[in-house]
Amino acid sequence: MTTTCGKGGPVAETRQATEPSRATATPDLHAAQPPEEGQALSAALSELIRVVQFRDRDRACCYDVSVSQCYALKAIAEAGALTVNDLAAHLFLDKSTASRVGNGLVDKGLLRKVPDPEDGRVVMLVPTPEGRNIHTRIEADLAAEYGELLADFPSEVRFAVTEVVGRLARSFASRVDISGGSCCVIR
Repeated sequence: MTTTCGKGGPVAETRQATEPSRATATPDLHAAQPPEEGQALSAALSELIRVVQFRDRDRACCYDVSVSQCYALKAIAEAGALTVNDLAAHLFLDKSTASRVGNGLVDKGLLRKVPDPEDGRVVMLVPTPEGRNIHTRIEADLAAEYGELLADFPSEVRFAVTEVVGRLARSFASRVDISGGSCCVIR
């Protein structure tokens, strides 16, 4: 039995683990591809994540929000409203961490808390007009930056990069245990 522990993903608080049922259902990727390909992808992704996390931290502070708050604001603005539980699941955080992130955005006036119209006991986080404005500005800045980054590539490569990155994100997300598991994957 091999145990591997690692951190990565959009924010430091992210837990990455595989549910036991998924681990047995997932085909053995080592049999299909040489380990060198996995090592090369691991190295490339690690470097990309490291640089993007630094860039995210550098850019988010321009708007007086943390990287975690930036991801939370994006999720809530795009959904229109989320419960803390929904936010926690979306960000792969535990409920108490998601609550702290949400409360920080409420304190900054970027979110507000409202009762759920279907169940008044449940609190929804909704963006304020200022929160929507900040989200729009951050997204526009990122889109412009990514557009400049991709401009040096031929159109078919730009499309392929976007496709591959999206597929990788969905693949990684499908392997994240949001039930409160550990940070270790046991194979």
